[in-house]
Amino acid sequence: MKIKDMFAKKIDREIQGVIIVGQGEDANVSQELEEYVVTRELQKHFADFYSAYKKGIVGTTPKMGVWISGFFGSGKSHFLKILSYLLENRQVGDRKAMDYFVEDKKIVDPMVLADMKLAADTPTDVILFNIDSKSETNGKQNKDAIVNVFLKVFNQMQGFCGSTPHVADLERRLSEEGRYDEFKAAFEEEYGDSWEESRQDFDFIQDSVVDALVSMDFMSEAAARNWCEKAVEPYTISIEDFAKRVKSYIERKGNNHHVVFLVDEIGQYIGDDSKLMLNLQTVTEELGKECMGKAWVIVTSQQDIDSITKVKGNDFSKIQGRFDTRLSLSSANVDAVIKKRILEKTEPAAQTLRLLYEQKATIIKNLIVFNDTAEKKLYASAEDFAEVYPFVPYQFNLLSSVLTSIRTHGASGKHLSGGERSMLALFKESAVNVMNEEVGVIVPFHLFYDALENFLDHSHSGVIIRAYDNSYINPEKKDKDVFAINVLKTLFMIKYVLEIEANIDNITSLMIENIDDDRIELKGRVEEALKVLMRQMLVQKNGSIYVFLTDEEQEVNNEIEKENVETPEIITKVAEMIFEDIFPGKRYTYPVFNGRYAFGFNQFVDDRPYKANQNYDIGLRVLTPWYDGSTEDGTLRMMSGQSREVLVVLPNDAEFLTEIQSYLKIEGFLRKNTSTQLAKYETIKEAKRVEMRERNQNAKLYLTEALKEATIYVNGDVVRVNGKEVISRINEAIGRLVQTVYHKLSYIDAPMGEAEIRKMLHQSNQLSLGLEGGTESNAHALDDVQGFIAMNTRNHMKTSMKTVKDRFMKAPYGFVEDDVHWLVARLFKRGDLAFTVNGAAVSLNNKSEEEIIGFITKKAFAEKLLMEERVRVSDKDKKAVRDVMKETFRATTSAEDEDTIMKNFQRYAQNTIYEIERLEVHYEQHHYPGKRVLSSGKALMQSVVQIQSALDFFTTVSKKQDDFFDFAEDYEPIKTFFSGEQSTIFARALDMLAIYDDSKTYIVNAELEDIVAQMRSITRQEKPYANIPKLPELRERFMSCYGEILQQESAPVLDSIDQAWKRVLEVLSTKDYNDQKRTAYFEKFQEIRDGATHCNNVSTLRSYADKADALKLRLLNEMVEFDNKLAKQKAEEAARRQAEEAKQSGNPASEATVAPAPVKIRKTKNVSIKMMTGTASWRLESKEDIDRYMDSLRKSLEAQLDEDTIVNVEF
Repeated sequence: MKIKDMFAKKIDREIQGVIIVGQGEDANVSQELEEYVVTRELQKHFADFYSAYKKGIVGTTPKMGVWISGFFGSGKSHFLKILSYLLENRQVGDRKAMDYFVEDKKIVDPMVLADMKLAADTPTDVILFNIDSKSETNGKQNKDAIVNVFLKVFNQMQGFCGSTPHVADLERRLSEEGRYDEFKAAFEEEYGDSWEESRQDFDFIQDSVVDALVSMDFMSEAAARNWCEKAVEPYTISIEDFAKRVKSYIERKGNNHHVVFLVDEIGQYIGDDSKLMLNLQTVTEELGKECMGKAWVIVTSQQDIDSITKVKGNDFSKIQGRFDTRLSLSSANVDAVIKKRILEKTEPAAQTLRLLYEQKATIIKNLIVFNDTAEKKLYASAEDFAEVYPFVPYQFNLLSSVLTSIRTHGASGKHLSGGERSMLALFKESAVNVMNEEVGVIVPFHLFYDALENFLDHSHSGVIIRAYDNSYINPEKKDKDVFAINVLKTLFMIKYVLEIEANIDNITSLMIENIDDDRIELKGRVEEALKVLMRQMLVQKNGSIYVFLTDEEQEVNNEIEKENVETPEIITKVAEMIFEDIFPGKRYTYPVFNGRYAFGFNQFVDDRPYKANQNYDIGLRVLTPWYDGSTEDGTLRMMSGQSREVLVVLPNDAEFLTEIQSYLKIEGFLRKNTSTQLAKYETIKEAKRVEMRERNQNAKLYLTEALKEATIYVNGDVVRVNGKEVISRINEAIGRLVQTVYHKLSYIDAPMGEAEIRKMLHQSNQLSLGLEGGTESNAHALDDVQGFIAMNTRNHMKTSMKTVKDRFMKAPYGFVEDDVHWLVARLFKRGDLAFTVNGAAVSLNNKSEEEIIGFITKKAFAEKLLMEERVRVSDKDKKAVRDVMKETFRATTSAEDEDTIMKNFQRYAQNTIYEIERLEVHYEQHHYPGKRVLSSGKALMQSVVQIQSALDFFTTVSKKQDDFFDFAEDYEPIKTFFSGEQSTIFARALDMLAIYDDSKTYIVNAELEDIVAQMRSITRQEKPYANIPKLPELRERFMSCYGEILQQESAPVLDSIDQAWKRVLEVLSTKDYNDQKRTAYFEKFQEIRDGATHCNNVSTLRSYADKADALKLRLLNEMVEFDNKLAKQKAEEAARRQAEEAKQSGNPASEATVAPAPVKIRKTKNVSIKMMTGTASWRLESKEDIDRYMDSLRKSLEAQLDEDTIVNVEF
């Protein structure tokens, strides 16, 4: 059975494929109404529309807008046209439009049918128009564009001039006055042609218009000419006035007259212009307000009203309210129409097809498959197969998307009025192409292209036209059905469609031509065709996607191909992709101690390092298919073993490299300043930017897959890794390399850090620190660090912290800084290392623990802290120091390390020095025993506290061991001496001896001298401590004996004081000023007598007698002076009185007579007898001695005599 024989209606019958609004020949209208398929969806739409429309017939409603939306080809223009026929109830031949729907039972709901009949019986003017075709050329630039178009079609509907609104106003005026026909006749008589044919050229007929108006006496000539001049000026009308004109027209018509504006493609016309949207809103609003449901606006748009108003951004809530009736046509509606009008089969044919499907259902399902995410409808059942054949269900939706995309990107006319094809026509013409084929043929997708070709712009169709002339593509010079060109057509059709990926499998499915096709063979043919098309630059491959290239895109691709991209640039990009995106880790974390150890690794792709200055112990090298070195298994094993690298050898598939090469070429092209010569290609350039990103993603995908399949070499062997993911595979390989290269990392069995260093240095007993079960933590690591520093010491070199880190943080150790810091600190604390900083020795004795930690851990000291192996102190010297500590300081130490012992010893020594210095203060007052011991002891202690080197310290203490022992023996009684009563007793004894020494000249007493001798013997001993208990008794005896002597000596002294005291008071008692002076003189003598009474020193006691004699003479002389002063005052007073008396008697004497005579006053001189004798004693042996002494005394006394002088000799 041939395909053409299957259809219920002839497939090659004439069907109008282009729905042109305004085209209304009766034959076409009749076919449209007769074959119009009212699908289930349209049943509802008719019901909704007439339900709303009825409100304006039986009453009033402001909601008089209908918004019909649907994708391109969905039949919305057809639906609009059918509505216009029904509302007008157009007469077509001998039937009316409603008759087609009633007789063919197109509407199933009788209620809806009743509403439709009501509308059909209501007188209605239907104005159906495509707004774009009715608009002026630059009409859209005018914000009132929509109202102007509405006015134009409204005028035309009434038979008035549409192009010139002024003329239409004249016609309306004439018509309202019933003189329009009269005017037309007058004009035709004047001009010769009819008015309807001539009015479009108003500029050329103005004189005839004036003559006609004047001749019929409608206007004066002046008024007519004035009107003609205004008629050529721009015309403006407010939307409100327009709505009132429509209202006025409806009211004039009466009989519930309606006017319906049916506007096709309003959404396309408005586009993104918010001013036009606002204009439409206002027009609709005013018509609704003025006409209240008697004037309707029905529009079509690809977008529904909600999405179109949201995009505009302004408040279009009012227009949404006016367009309350919203009808959306889906693809299902199109499917149903096509199946009904085109594909409906005869029953035998349908049966044949059902049987065929049942036989070959599995084959068909395996033949047509798609491997992308978007759903593609396939045959659901035998009935579905019979209904859709020779098409495939996916073609309905896919072709709809193709039409929409071509309309946006590739059609020469943008609007329906320009002749775009309907889905109905495309399916019909494609079916005609295969109608002579036998059953089994399937319409391949490229057949739809032939039905569309005439409506495509040249940049698309030209590519395919020229492909026929290309001998590589069409070597047989065929006019049609060239396989490669059919593939090219298919790629063009789906170029802009997002719902399908143009990969090899999907293209193969689209190219299926028969249910008996061999898919594998067909896929091979498709692949070969694609290769040819790519070589001819008509198609390009982006990853797994093939893309049709327009003329401009080919030109751009040629420019891109000329871009020079060097291999190193590609390899660098590969490295960036691997080491930044796919395997971004810069360090490998070794799985012990919570990721404490992270090893950096050098990164290479082929022979190119990813980054400069890579200097790690291990490396990761990826070898691409473009690697120019040997990839022999033996060579690769040797490379991985010798270079301490993980080798990742990618499979020999360079797809990712070509993708990156294309990416870099596009990038280079876009980077250039191409704005001048390629400005028209801005869209293509943007597409290239997208392609560049896609190629980058493809390259990453292919590279990731290559890394998953790569062969990995480590340590000279091929690694069999468990994981399949890239990161886990490479990490496992690096882990194996780390185990080999850093084989001494296991020496760290306990992770330590600064906290452990601080704890260790602050703990005094270090013997057990770091030991577990008797084993030192990290013992092997400690041994290696100590051995390294010891080797340098033997070579007379000191080792810096930096050197230690450089050694032990590299292979084969790989320790971290904290490890090295702790190891060094442990060896230092253990006494195995000696530190110097800036040339000065550093230890726990001269630096605090925190300072030591700073030297070890801070980067500033990495090169300043120098280490050397420490010479160990002998056990003999250690024992000596411990013994000295025990004997001297009464202290022991549990510490084992030399520094701690030394520090403790020096602390005790320093404390002893402080103690000695406190004792030395006592010697400033008394000559206590032990001063030499303290001085020598202090010097001994000072000799060890200043020592920095532990070795020197232990040696020094050991050598001076006996000195320390001697000091300890001598020092203890000294401390006891000062801590108890001994020092007080001793001081009192010294005080007694001082008193004796001061008075011994005056003392002659054998017993006292014996006591003093005994006391002096004790106090002069170097170590008198045993005899100090004798001193209290000796002191008691001394005090008793000395007291008696003092008693004897004090009697004559007190007598002498009393005599002097008595003599002074006797003389004073004779004086007038006795009362005045007596108390003072008494107290002076009382003070001297009290001193003598309490004096315990013989020598001092004797001086009190002399003091009394001296006081006596001084006071006697004082009284003489006082007497003389009084006598002089009296004489002067007597003279003054005498002068007064003379003056009063009236006999003043001469000045010479009156002048007083000088007053003579006798002086008194007090001298002691001792002064006169000049000696303390006389030695008399004969009379001559008496005479001699007396003569001497006489001379002394005579010497004292003077004129008017009395000499008192005091004995």
